[in-house]
Amino acid sequence: MLDISDKYSHTSSQIVTEDISDDDGPLLSCTSFQDMRSDHLLPDFRSPANARPPRKRYVSVRGKFMLAQMGAILWVMFSLWIALPWIISLADIFGWVLSVFAIGGMAIVPGYISGLMLFSVMLDNRPKVLPAENYPSISILIAAYNEEGVISDTLHSIISQAYPGALEIIVIDDGSKDDTAGMVRRLNDPRIRLIVQPKNGGKASALNTGLENATHAIIITIDADTYLYRDALQHIVGRYLNDPENTVAVAGAIAVRNSRASWVTRFQEWDYFHGIAVVKRVQSLYQGTLVAQGAFSLYERDVVRALGGWPPCVGEDIVLSWAMLKKGYRIGYAENAVVFTNVPETYNQLFLQRRRWARGMFEALRAHPDILLTRRISLQFVLINMLFPWLDITYLFFFIPGIIAAFFGIFLLAGPVTLFLIPLALVNNAIIYIVQRKMFRERGLKVRKNLRGFLIYIFFSQLMMAPASLAGYGSELFRLSKVWGTK
Repeated sequence: MLDISDKYSHTSSQIVTEDISDDDGPLLSCTSFQDMRSDHLLPDFRSPANARPPRKRYVSVRGKFMLAQMGAILWVMFSLWIALPWIISLADIFGWVLSVFAIGGMAIVPGYISGLMLFSVMLDNRPKVLPAENYPSISILIAAYNEEGVISDTLHSIISQAYPGALEIIVIDDGSKDDTAGMVRRLNDPRIRLIVQPKNGGKASALNTGLENATHAIIITIDADTYLYRDALQHIVGRYLNDPENTVAVAGAIAVRNSRASWVTRFQEWDYFHGIAVVKRVQSLYQGTLVAQGAFSLYERDVVRALGGWPPCVGEDIVLSWAMLKKGYRIGYAENAVVFTNVPETYNQLFLQRRRWARGMFEALRAHPDILLTRRISLQFVLINMLFPWLDITYLFFFIPGIIAAFFGIFLLAGPVTLFLIPLALVNNAIIYIVQRKMFRERGLKVRKNLRGFLIYIFFSQLMMAPASLAGYGSELFRLSKVWGTK
């Protein structure tokens, strides 16, 4: 076999490249290109043979967007009509500015977002992914730091995939202090290549090293502690092939693997299944998933290279995703390309993770402020993200004190609209659950009965997330030191 590492002798001497293979292993093929767009090259596997035939009955994306907007705005108008006496009475005590700020953040805006999500999910008639005649060769990048306990399972889950095309797996050991590299070497599979970086440079640095060494036109990033469910690779690539032409990235569906580890992981199981997945589903409906997360996402290699790779920041995947959106590209979402990942098991670890996520959003805005001037449907979700600090502040400093005061018979801050949000939330949650359960059943998965985690998720998740988010906003605002991981 040709030693692929010989092709990259120009790589820095600080990086040791190893080919984890037998001498007679197969040579991985490269995908050819053809010039189909003026801004970048599109691989030839997205050909007319793989195209989806037109559907007879079709409501356009803009039509669905307008219908969902109408439903959400009608709810807001109803909420304002109900809330007006409440706002007036509160303004007599706290003034109009503070009253509108508090009630808007506690009830009006959350009601609008819930309504938009509800009507969007109801309108989302997601097309089936048609099998392709030809599946492209792919390069899988895994950045690993002190992952000796999980890296073998992750690699086995990739190797066992019945993916129709050729693949290479590039593991970048980012200065691990344990036996991560040794665990990779012991697998001795011809498709696995190991790159050892003597010093820990962070996830972005590791991924960029993998990007430089990737042979194929399509790359997929997978976290070192993430287990791929059956046919996950075929489903995420299939979604890419079936999506509109300007799609350059696709986010996969993340589920929780260690949900039984603690009460913290129990409620995160619902957060990933019921919250994060549906947000991505709705965003992709309107042609713009905001984040192709590093845990499991597909990218066009040359687009990532043209954008400079992953930036050296704590929210590298968010910043890269917004760079794509700013250029007019589309990010898709493969709801049935399911992987299972290990989530933080303690609240301290969870706090650090969600602080990083919140900070990453503002890093993306700082890096790409002109995304606010990019006219596209998905701009609405960027603007909604900009409202999160307002919602987190009003939740912690108005809603929670208002609930406490209500137990003592003081109903200044716990008013009628907050009560009207309860049935809307129940309907919203029920529809989302039905949609997600249907997808799970189609993939041969079963929703676990996790009542304790569900109750924590419904009643206390925002109470735990809001402080972490505010800490993340503050960290970026005051340019505090950046720490990526939660370990």
